[in-house]
Parts: sequence; structure tokens; C-alpha cells
Amino acid sequence: MQKRWIVLMSIMAVIAVVGLFVDEGSFGFQMDPLVSTADVAWMITATIFVLMMTPGLSFFYGGMVGAKNVISTMLQSFIAMGVISVIWVVVGFSLSFGDDLGGLGILGSPSTFFMFKDVDGHVDVNLAPTIPLALYALFQMKFAIITPSLITGSFAERVRFSAYMVFMMLFCILIYCPLAHMTWHPDGLFRQWGVVDFAGGIVVHASSGVAALAGAIFLGRRQKKDVKPANVPFVLLGAALLWLGWFGFNGGSSLHADAQAVKAFLNTNTASATAMMTWIFFDCLRGHKPSAMGAAVGCVVGLVAITPSAGYVTVGQSIFISMVITIICNVCVHWSNRFRVDDALDVFPTHGMGGIVGTVLTGIFIQEGLIACTHEGVVIFLNHLLALVIVIGYTFVVSYGLYWLTNKMIPMRVSLQSEKIGLDLSQHDEHYGLADVAEREIAEYAEKE
Repeated sequence: MQKRWIVLMSIMAVIAVVGLFVDEGSFGFQMDPLVSTADVAWMITATIFVLMMTPGLSFFYGGMVGAKNVISTMLQSFIAMGVISVIWVVVGFSLSFGDDLGGLGILGSPSTFFMFKDVDGHVDVNLAPTIPLALYALFQMKFAIITPSLITGSFAERVRFSAYMVFMMLFCILIYCPLAHMTWHPDGLFRQWGVVDFAGGIVVHASSGVAALAGAIFLGRRQKKDVKPANVPFVLLGAALLWLGWFGFNGGSSLHADAQAVKAFLNTNTASATAMMTWIFFDCLRGHKPSAMGAAVGCVVGLVAITPSAGYVTVGQSIFISMVITIICNVCVHWSNRFRVDDALDVFPTHGMGGIVGTVLTGIFIQEGLIACTHEGVVIFLNHLLALVIVIGYTFVVSYGLYWLTNKMIPMRVSLQSEKIGLDLSQHDEHYGLADVAEREIAEYAEKE
């Protein structure tokens, strides 16, 4: 057990020492003349909102699992704020938004912004023309943080914490960063094709959903699948924080305090409200009672659905998009329970399908897309489909390979005994309100892994 933590601590120490010798550039209090103070104020606010989504997700997921796994599930999201923040500063931002490597439009050069070199108060007109590059890097960092956090819902209640941390680092470098570069960098492959992803339908939700599916397949089913949610109020709290934070997620993606930000804000709220009501009504049509869990999941599905097109479609289109995607996701959740794949918290049927179908509908409804009824519009729409095929194939194959590689270094799945007593005790020596767990049982069964 100690060896894996020695390795991880050594990596952290090396990063700390290297940081002593990296010049951060001309960062100071002097503003670049191109900077808009209104845009800076809005983007700082939006960045805070997006970071708040990750603790929100931890409550959302943590309330859904059994009482023996609440803390471990919440920590898997919370820890991403530490791990990914450091990786993003060292090399993640450079791989995503650095100078295009080899002219292929697939990956940025790791040397462009290594250790945030030259990421300072100046403006990069190609990335964000009215805010300091450092602020743009921070905003994008929050997207990188929440993406691997979303994956954790698929293998909840059975993944080893140290192995998950290793996988998260590899996922960020080898999957998230290339997709961000291809989609959002001016020289990115998908962007050159005219593919539109306003705030992460491809980069965040499709990638995390597909990686979640691969993880559920690789780790196998839980011993006990049908576990009652430990804390439904946690789920509602998490959904509320996600809804609030998503205004920064989508509204901030305009990168300006402008009309497009307001449009994204309006569409985001409308889509979430529409999806919440659609989910509840559709559940009732299928013979279920309206539930708090249904309302919470529905509103989040609506947020996912509108993400790729939030700044481009009309409010009426946002209602249509969210309603259609919510019904599709609801059916997928229902049918997924019939398969042997144990996606514990339905990450692929909600986030994965929401991001994928949302991107398809984006290719239809954006002004230059299929709705334009022109040859160019058809090409743009087909390019969206091609990009999705590439993203789904690449993410599934590479993420499955990363699970396999991580498993060779550190077993990804906990022992059957650890799973039986819960990950809170077996992985963290903590427990969530389990008064019925005697000290004798803790001493007897909790493994020091």
C-alpha cells in the first residue's frame, strides 16, 4: 500500500521543485489595454460558478449511493479539484490550448504553457480577446475538473481510491486535453470542420459518459446492485448547486458579458425547468409517482441537453431540445437496468446520451447547420456526426485501455470484503452515520489498503 503513495508523493515533490525554476512571465497588476473590465468581472464570477459544480456533483452522487459509500463517492468528485488543478497548471492547459502540435489539430504543444509559463495578464486574441489569458486558463480548468468527476458515478461503490486517482490523471492528459484542443482551439480539427460545442457537449459530457460506460464494463457489477439512496436531500442539494453553477458553465462560455451570455443563461434555465417537468410527467405516464430523485435527475439532464447549443438556439428551440433529450435519456435509464452493465448512477444514459444527442441537435438547429437547408448546412451537420463517431470510438478505446493499464499498476476494484463493508471504511477509515456498525466490526473487517 505504501509504495503507491510514495510514488504519488514523489510526483508531487518533483512538480514542486520544477516549479521553482519556471518563469511565470509578466504577470502583474498592469492591465493589458485590450482587457474589458466588464468581461473580467463576469468571467471571474462564471469561473467561481463552474468550480462550485464539482462540490454540487459530489452531493448529487453522494446522496444516490448506499450509506456505506457516501463519503467515498463524494470524495471522488471533491479530490478532482486538487488533482486536475495541478495537472492543468503543469501541462494540461498547454496540451489543450497550446500551439497546435504538428499542424494536425489534435493536440497542443506541451511546451507552450508548461507550468503556466507566459500565462499571465496579457490577452491572447485567438483564445479570449478581452480577458487576461490567466483568467481564461482558470475558466477552462474548471471544465477539466468536473469531467472526470462525472465518470465516477458509473463505478461507484467498488473502485479503489488510489487507482481512480491514477486513472483520472491519465484521462485528463490523454482524452480530455486532445478533445478540448480539437473542439475549442482555433486550429483544432473539429473546429476547422465547423463543429460547434458551445460549452462541452462533446468535450465534457460525451467523453465522460462514454468513459463511464467503459469503466462500468471493465470493473463489472457490484455485489449488491439495488441499494436505496442514502440521502435524497443531498441529491436535491447537489442538483440545485449544479443548476446554479451551470449558469457560469454555459453563460461564461460566451467569454463576454454580452447578449450571447444572456441568451445562454436564459436557455439554460428554460431547458433545465423543461426537462425536470418532462422527466416527472414521463415517469407518471409510466406508472410511477412523482419523486424528488426524478426531479433532480431531470433538471440535470436538461442542463446537459442544452450545453452544446446554449448560446446559439432560440428559447423555443431550447424547450424542444430539452424535452426530446429528456425522454430519450429517461428511456435509456429504464432500459439500461435490463443489461448486465452496472452503470451505478446512470452516467452514460444521462450525461453520455444527453451530450451525444445534444450535439446532433446542435448540428441541426444552429444557424449554419441543417436548419439552413443549404449544402453547407448539410456538410456542417454531417461533420457533427463524424466528430461524434470519432469522439465515441476514441474515448471508449483509450479509456478502456487506461482502465487496463491502471489495473496493472494498482488493482482498480476493491476486494469483495472491502465492498461488503463499504468504501467509506475500507478506503478512508471514515463512515457516514452508521451507528449500527460496531467498533468490533470496524476492527475486524476494515482493510488497510
